[in-house]
Amino acid sequence: MPPINWGEIIFYSFAVITAIQVFYYAGFFGRLAFYKPKTKLRSQNHPVSIIICARDEDENLARNLPGVLVQSYPSTYEVVAVNDNSLDDSKYILQELKKTFKSLNVIELTQEAKHISGKKFPLSMGIRSAKYEVLLLTDADCVPASEHWVTKMQAGYDDGIEIVLGYGAYHKKKGLLNKLIRFETFHTALQYLSYALAGIPYMGVGRNLSYKKDLFFRNKGFSSINHIPSGDDDLFINKVATKKNTAVVIDPDAVTRSIPKTTWKSWLQQKSRHYTTAKYYKPNHKLLLGAYFITQFSFYPLLAASIIFYDWRFAIAVFGVRFLLQGFVLFKSMKKMGESDLWPWFLLLDFWMFFYYLIFAPALWKKPVKGW
Repeated sequence: MPPINWGEIIFYSFAVITAIQVFYYAGFFGRLAFYKPKTKLRSQNHPVSIIICARDEDENLARNLPGVLVQSYPSTYEVVAVNDNSLDDSKYILQELKKTFKSLNVIELTQEAKHISGKKFPLSMGIRSAKYEVLLLTDADCVPASEHWVTKMQAGYDDGIEIVLGYGAYHKKKGLLNKLIRFETFHTALQYLSYALAGIPYMGVGRNLSYKKDLFFRNKGFSSINHIPSGDDDLFINKVATKKNTAVVIDPDAVTRSIPKTTWKSWLQQKSRHYTTAKYYKPNHKLLLGAYFITQFSFYPLLAASIIFYDWRFAIAVFGVRFLLQGFVLFKSMKKMGESDLWPWFLLLDFWMFFYYLIFAPALWKKPVKGW
């Protein structure tokens, strides 16, 4: 019996992993890179209720809420601000803004909801108070990238569409941490927007998300996920989104931007909390995301092993196929989503994702933390 050639096994494993990665970039992410919105035969501007929930966010409300209130929208819109048991000056800031902006509707919550943690109860109250059928959600720490945010997001609706997914980005700042945060956020959006374009919507982000009020009540709101602290955005969309009722809006004017974390510790805490909901996704979504995670995580270790134990020329040739396709797809996608400054760093940022997965993979099995 001939001896096992471990070098060949490693290289062929690397080739298979690379082929799967190429499939994801060509079959899924390329859809976002080459996305062009369909030309509509008729255009409608529906009344919109923008809902923002806040707890102890007086500075964010003062900084960002005016950008929501001065949107240039040809139809009617209202802003429903739910102040959830804040102990700071949020109440007084909202009162002052209401004197200037009559479209602002303030809801003051003064009691905690029993057995419902996180943002689900205040968000449900905001939705119940909304005057209009089309809901547009964002957070107090978010500001629209342009005065056409409402117009662009609302334009995603068409016959049969009940959900519109947008991109919630972060402000550009100096430093390595800012690039890592923004790339990870872009990378997540690359997945959920691309999968939605492929007819497999699996999540949205509450920083920039729209759906119909009827869809919310028809599915009994968050009742099926009230026991889970997080998930008011991704788990709800995972439950109700389908190939036929979901659309995406990919436009720099339709982006919202938040202030990113400035310390590693605060960012690690934020991301660990976000990943605790992934275990509740539908089985086919977990399979799709898991296969991508495993192949991306394995790519660089197998590349290094192939160079050392097989033939560096073949290993680099296989690597080059993914590199060229990845670079092209990311260039087009980042340009569409207003993140072009990240492209020169994409190889280093992609390599960083190996360590990112090492850090955050345990969060997939952790018990969700209660609270916002």
